Parts: sequence; structure tokens; C-alpha cells
Amino acid sequence: MLNFTKMTGLGNDYIYIDCTDGTKIKNIKELTQKLSDRHFGIGSDGLILIYNSDNDNADYKMRIFNSDGTEAEMCGNGIRCVAKLIHDKNLSKKDKISIETLSGIKKVKLLEDENGKCNEVIVDMGEPIFQDKNIPYSVYEPFNKDLDIDVNEEKMRFTVVSMGNPHAITFVENIDDLNIKKYRPITAKNPIFPNKTNVEFVEIIDKNNIKVRVWERGVGETFACGTGACAAVVASGLNGYTGENVTVDLPGGKLQIEWGKDNHIYMQGTATKVFDGTINEDE
Repeated sequence: MLNFTKMTGLGNDYIYIDCTDGTKIKNIKELTQKLSDRHFGIGSDGLILIYNSDNDNADYKMRIFNSDGTEAEMCGNGIRCVAKLIHDKNLSKKDKISIETLSGIKKVKLLEDENGKCNEVIVDMGEPIFQDKNIPYSVYEPFNKDLDIDVNEEKMRFTVVSMGNPHAITFVENIDDLNIKKYRPITAKNPIFPNKTNVEFVEIIDKNNIKVRVWERGVGETFACGTGACAAVVASGLNGYTGENVTVDLPGGKLQIEWGKDNHIYMQGTATKVFDGTINEDE
């Protein structure tokens, strides 16, 4: 039997399993697909596993699996929920912890209310990445904020950036009326992105506010994407639309993103427990 916790960061929901006690998961891809199914499983955007880290510079380690079973490098909403779960399970008494991910070690700060309850987390997401080999994309230029791509016989312009995972950001005038499923081929088939990419559609409100919708690689459209929100702010800043502090309005709620003077991106947002449960891994 496996114990799990269903959690959500602005509607970006995952199933979390604490493996710090030595719990081992068999057939992770198949388990993720089964549990994530919203009709025959628990229902989620994927599965996140929490381990003790073997890295001397990290307290814990997280592995992220999209609902299709593919492993992701990083999840901004997920890491906030991991931090809250560590706090709620009393795995750590510290208000600042380091979490190892495939995109590096991320430092998080837990914000407690007057009752000692943690509902918000600040994450140092690190520096944005612009080099093509690290995003990756196959245009082979050191940086490109004017990447023209043909999608369904329509030419669209993208800014390409990585927050530990790949993102392609484009700017639109009316995000609410946008049929983003129309642009799915950019994530699934476009050879420019050998590892596929997340796609952010951004509407600029003013210097301090943007609206974003995300087509997430391996998942589809999600209510929120933490790395996507960060990438959208970076792209908006590079194109001269926004400043250092931006509120990102996603379908599931809002994130506060700061592009710090140290070139690091800081993300602040909520983390919410939905329920605990137990599953039989073999059924």
C-alpha cells in the first residue's frame, strides 16, 4: 500500500508520495498514467515523489512526472507543494530548505501565519537560461526573442527561454478568446524543440500585470504553471513590456514574480493540500 497526498498550486494539481522513509515505487510511468487519469484514477497533472537528497547542498529531492508518464526537469507549483508537505509532516523544522531537482538545487522559504500554518512559499527559481543547447532548441543561436515559427500555416513569433525546463512565449491581444489547442503542434511535433516545449500565451495588462495561459508539455492546458509564469515574466521584460515585479494572472490564480537584481527569478504563491489517501500499487 502507498500513502499519498493530493495537493494543488493554483489548480496545478499533483499526487505526492513521501519516499523519505525508503518507500520504493515500481513502474513509475505506468503508475503515473493510472493515477493521473481523471475518470478512472485519482486525477492529476502528474505524480511527484519526495526523497532525502544525497547531495550535500540539498535537504530533499523531488522527481516530477507529467500525466503521460514523462519525467520533467522542474515544476514551480509542485516545488511549493513539496515544501508545504515537508513542513506539514514535520520532516523539517527549518523555514528555509533546499530541494534538488533535475534542473538544479532550488532554495525555498516557507511563510508561516500567526498559527504556524504554511500556505505560501517563496522559491528562488535561479537564473533564466538563454543558450540554445541548454533549453534545448535547434536554431543554434545564443539567444532569440524573435523566433518565427509556422504553426498550422500561421506564422507566430516566440521568445525562447528556459527556467530549468524549456518555454516558448508568444504575446497575444485577447487571451480569453484564444483557442490554444490549435497550437498544440508546437509542443508535440515541432523539430525546433527536440525535447518538446511548454508554450505560454501572454497578454500584457500593464508594466506590473500580465495574464498567461499555458500549454504544458506532456499534460495539456493547465490552470497554472510556475516555471511558465517565471518564463513569461522574463520574456515580457526582455521585450520591454514589464518591470522587475510582476503579478501573473493564471486561470487558477495569481503568482508574484520578481526578477531580482542578482538575475534570479523569485516566485511567491500558495500551496494547498486537497486530501490524503492510500492506494494499492499492484491493483
